[in-house]
Amino acid sequence: MPAKTIPVIETERLILRGPEPEDYPNFKHTFSSYRSRFMGGPLNAYETWMLYAAEIGHWQIRGYGMWMIHDKITDETYGMAGGWQPARWPEREIAWIIWPDKAGKGYALEATHAVRGYFYRNGWETAVSYIDPKNLDSIRLAERLGARKDPEAATIDGNDAVYRHPAPRALENSQLAHGIEMEIGHYADPLFKPKGWAID
Repeated sequence: MPAKTIPVIETERLILRGPEPEDYPNFKHTFSSYRSRFMGGPLNAYETWMLYAAEIGHWQIRGYGMWMIHDKITDETYGMAGGWQPARWPEREIAWIIWPDKAGKGYALEATHAVRGYFYRNGWETAVSYIDPKNLDSIRLAERLGARKDPEAATIDGNDAVYRHPAPRALENSQLAHGIEMEIGHYADPLFKPKGWAID
């Protein structure tokens, strides 16, 4: 699926578009850094290039994939969010990553909530997120999205924790969904100053 035909998702602050060649430098910087330690990194230049090629090719093979997260006003990229199921993944995953200097501003929450809604409107009945047990930021984000650890679900390699997202019917018009929207609204408020540790 060429990037030009990948659906575009808009939120209050963000535009999510398919990955393009010009997005690669930010991707390379992140996946060659310590930020990617819970996703197989840091990667060398060849590994990073191959992974980015896989991000683009995943749309061709699966018909879904990861979107680049762009600022709606400046078009700056903040990270990626979307669906992911390479070979040997037991289930379709909802995944995300935010560039190191953009964490703590609610972009991952806003983008991931939007892509999950897109997938649920287009036939997904369930989704998981495979998370390294030491990746506390991602675990907190998954829990804020309503995902819960599923000890019965198959893991990728036995070293990851599987977080099961609420089913579409459980999420629709729920207190959880309203709470997520409220939190996103806080981050969008220019006067909102979150305290404590930066979380995605």
